[in-house]
Amino acid sequence: MSARLRVVVLYVSLSLGLVGGLVFVGGLLAEVFSERAGRVSLSPAVQVALAGLCLAAVMFFIWFMLVGWLLARQSREQGSGYGDAYRLIEAFRFREAIPLLERSIREGKETSEVLMLLTSAYAYAGQLGKAQATADRAVRLFPDDPGSYITLANGYRLQAAYDEAARALRRAAELEPDQPIVWAELGFVQHFAGEYAAALESFKRAAQYAMPAMYGVRVYYHLAQAYQREANTAAAVNAIARMMSAREGLKSWQAGLSALQGTAYGQALGYEISAIQRAITEADAANLG
Repeated sequence: MSARLRVVVLYVSLSLGLVGGLVFVGGLLAEVFSERAGRVSLSPAVQVALAGLCLAAVMFFIWFMLVGWLLARQSREQGSGYGDAYRLIEAFRFREAIPLLERSIREGKETSEVLMLLTSAYAYAGQLGKAQATADRAVRLFPDDPGSYITLANGYRLQAAYDEAARALRRAAELEPDQPIVWAELGFVQHFAGEYAAALESFKRAAQYAMPAMYGVRVYYHLAQAYQREANTAAAVNAIARMMSAREGLKSWQAGLSALQGTAYGQALGYEISAIQRAITEADAANLG
């Protein structure tokens, strides 16, 4: 289904929903005031129940309109191809996303978000030179935006240039020190670079905040390993428990490994994901025992 057809379907559905809501409200009001025409009115309890249902329907339509407006606004701000490109990248169809993002830039929508997606799309498609140039451009255009340095780090990371990625992420952390995902990403690349002490401090910093499961499972795995080496049993047990509670997040990393086949970063990430899976299996066995 084309983007234009999806928009048409969305707004036709919205229009039909609004018409249905108006018919519902009109019918309810007609029934409530039907006593004037000599008919038996509804009981007060039924009237209240229907009024509540009417209010819920109205609020649903308002929410639906708000979501539609936000999507339209995002498309205007990021360019006409941004939404479709984002969905293609989620499906690991990077080559198809590239022309859509390039179109957004031609339309004058050269935001840090668009450049971040384009950098990732170029890199995963094997166009590393273009990925690096796009990441460098993001930093030049938006030097005070943490997202620009995350974009730069993503480009370096996919080239297995972990030291450079760590420098970019440290700058992002300086600009946005309370963002756990930045600290988690910094810890990951520091670990791959062999900077284990620095990585541990980054993981501890990330653990001070709530994280999505896909980051939590890796952060707490590394913390558990570090605490076990230090013979800090209480801290290790706590980290393992947190890793287990975020175990569903491992699926996100596993799903993306196929797109990284043949790269040094993909190989390193694959080893780490396998190690985390073994740790989860061992923890499950210990719990059953």
